[in-house]
Amino acid sequence: MAGGFAKDGAVQDQIDATIEDAVSRARNNLPKGESLRNCRECGAKIPEARREAVPGVRLCVSCQARHDKQQAAVSGYNRRGSKDSQLR
Repeated sequence: MAGGFAKDGAVQDQIDATIEDAVSRARNNLPKGESLRNCRECGAKIPEARREAVPGVRLCVSCQARHDKQQAAVSGYNRRGSKDSQLR
């Protein structure tokens, strides 16, 4: 049951949209093309197994881990906002 001016299922629609945005962003960040033999950042050799497992890989494992950690710090925005802000 929706309250106020929101239609039924509005909260679920917001959740679905947030998930779709995250999936789209993740797909756009997937590497494409031929894998590099050496890491783009540090120059270390990228093992053959990694190049086969991740087509288009550009970073070694340690640089990729550092990159992933930095990306995790950047989060999307909350579409819903807090209820307190809606009541003001």
